[in-house]
Amino acid sequence: METLTLAAAQHAHGTVKLPGSKSISNRTLLLAALAQGETDIHELLASDDTLRMLEALRVLGITLEETSSNQWKVHGANGQFPVREADLFLGNAGTAFRPLTAALALSQGHYQLSGIARMHERPIGDLVDALNAAGAAIEYLQNPGFPPLQIHPAQLDTGQPIRVRGDVSSQFLTALLMALPLTGREARIEVISELISKPYIEITLNLMARFGVKVQREEWNAFTIPAHSAYQSPGQIHVEGDASSASYFLAAGAIGQGPVRVEGVGRDSIQGDVRFVEALELMGATVTTSDNWIEVSAQAGRLKALDMDCNHIPDAAMTLAILALFADGPSTLRNIASWRVKETDRLSAMATELRKVGAIVEEGSDYLHISPTAQLIPNACIDTYDDHRMAMCFSLVALGGVPVIINDPNCVAKTFPDYFTRIGTLLHA
Repeated sequence: METLTLAAAQHAHGTVKLPGSKSISNRTLLLAALAQGETDIHELLASDDTLRMLEALRVLGITLEETSSNQWKVHGANGQFPVREADLFLGNAGTAFRPLTAALALSQGHYQLSGIARMHERPIGDLVDALNAAGAAIEYLQNPGFPPLQIHPAQLDTGQPIRVRGDVSSQFLTALLMALPLTGREARIEVISELISKPYIEITLNLMARFGVKVQREEWNAFTIPAHSAYQSPGQIHVEGDASSASYFLAAGAIGQGPVRVEGVGRDSIQGDVRFVEALELMGATVTTSDNWIEVSAQAGRLKALDMDCNHIPDAAMTLAILALFADGPSTLRNIASWRVKETDRLSAMATELRKVGAIVEEGSDYLHISPTAQLIPNACIDTYDDHRMAMCFSLVALGGVPVIINDPNCVAKTFPDYFTRIGTLLHA
């Protein structure tokens, strides 16, 4: 196994330009493919997840041109994928697998969707149930409730509300919202159970509106897609910097005193994870924002302990678990049950690896209670579970003045291939 040893550091300062948002990139690619007209996408994220979506769209007959670095021209298919029979391999890209499942289920073709072993462990039953209830014809090829999937032409009935659970993954609702305009009919989605990760639904609704489809929302309980909705290209669209990825650099500024500035995302971001800075302020950091950058610094000494409901920042909340190592007392992160169905069971993985560096951790069904140690354990070997966020999070342990060893560091290619080069420019002894 390949490993990377990060040298001990105590300070962090500098500026980083963020890669594009994964969530925005893959949503934008799919909407552009389904729209009428050509869309020029600027600052598209270059990563494994977006590569999976690009490959899938090509197989489905969409014409794509890389016009320059991180800029793509997508020739929209006006709601109809040209290819009606295909096998798609989507790796572990949930932001490609879930929305494509819904879009293809309504596309009157025969499609098989599969991924790596971990993707076949990630639940999709609630989305499939909702689609099949509306007349889709999706079957499981292995274990019920999980990929891989076989999709057949649908016999649609959107006259009745489509009901979907909201407490497992917000990607199920996102997938339905993005796909239902393809029917041309009015469709109503009702969310049963509490909807988690609401800011990711905000991203979906915002981007759908950019492509001409405005969804009517009743709080977080029901969503209506008007009849005769159809996606129209906005001509061009710029992808924001990834707010989840920003969290690692901003946290470095808080731990290592800063200032650290990230460029590409600012106060008006459509991404919910930008609210990570509110947690930094609660922990005692100083945050400055503009339209296109955020900067963090802090006074020397321990950060303040935190007790927070993290439903609104599910991905960035992982970075808070590392910040808890540098707090002046125990911290608790709540409402994070969705971690268990991500690239790995992040609740269990985070608890295990935090203990390796000396923390005392209580792992609950939907929370972590983290008590920091007075001195971090040097040269801890951190397992990353083929999960990019585990690798990026634990790089920050080096700011505790101890070397840290990251196993399988290349897993960051999922969203941020040159992450360790970027973070290395900020860390100083």
